[in-house]
Amino acid sequence: MDATEEIHSEDWRSFFLGYSDIVLVANSDEVDIDELTSRFPETTLFIFFNKVYKVLSEPFTRQALLVSRSGTLGANLVKSGKVSKVLQYFDKSSFLGIVNLTIGNREKFSPASAFGDVRVRHLDLTEVFAPFYPPASLPTTGFALCLWLTNLQLGVKITLAGFSSKRSERYQVLDVHDWTFEQVLLRLLYRKGKIDIDGRERTNPYAELSTHFPEYSPAEIALTANEVLAERLVNLSSFVDKLMHVTRFLRFVDRTYKRLKPKTRKERRWESMEGK
Repeated sequence: MDATEEIHSEDWRSFFLGYSDIVLVANSDEVDIDELTSRFPETTLFIFFNKVYKVLSEPFTRQALLVSRSGTLGANLVKSGKVSKVLQYFDKSSFLGIVNLTIGNREKFSPASAFGDVRVRHLDLTEVFAPFYPPASLPTTGFALCLWLTNLQLGVKITLAGFSSKRSERYQVLDVHDWTFEQVLLRLLYRKGKIDIDGRERTNPYAELSTHFPEYSPAEIALTANEVLAERLVNLSSFVDKLMHVTRFLRFVDRTYKRLKPKTRKERRWESMEGK
């Protein structure tokens, strides 16, 4: 079977059989890996993503799986030459291998041999997200895997750690993803008890307002909340405009530097592909 046909197969369900918990660990400053692992039993599977050295400082000895997202030229880890660097952070006796994940027609798998001497599985989730995800954006890897695992109905507790969608001092949040859409759906799943989000309260304070203030209907509360949010966004936009004006010279320098900088291997390959 190809990767698309296998996404709901018993083969995947049997792979996750026997685990009481599955913890998806984002590459976030919010993750304290020692504190996190201390709260979960030995029957837990920890799933990491791409550049795990952002959250791991030594080989991880618990049961673990690594997910490597692909781009147009194959798996990002393979493309960047960081496979060997990342694999150093996993204990071979408990490491279950790599899942090379693609979403959309532009993302391409890398062959299993490109990852070295580890077990590699390929997973194409295009058909899962094509019907409903905003077409101008791409799902994040963690969100995609979370939703897929939830749909498998494994009967295990799925926990998200570090999934805040907030930019930190070290790690950026990429604009190719619809973070608002994903956070809305993740919180709906969380409040229905289908997943757990580490560090987040399950109750929604806005949903409780009509209970404490019965003279205001849920619709009135929602409309007023939208009004306040809209005003805050307008105020934010005005500050962004001022910031764009202040940094105009810096952006000019940045654009000039990028024009003068030698093209990367990826850029040269793109140009050769477009010329064919």
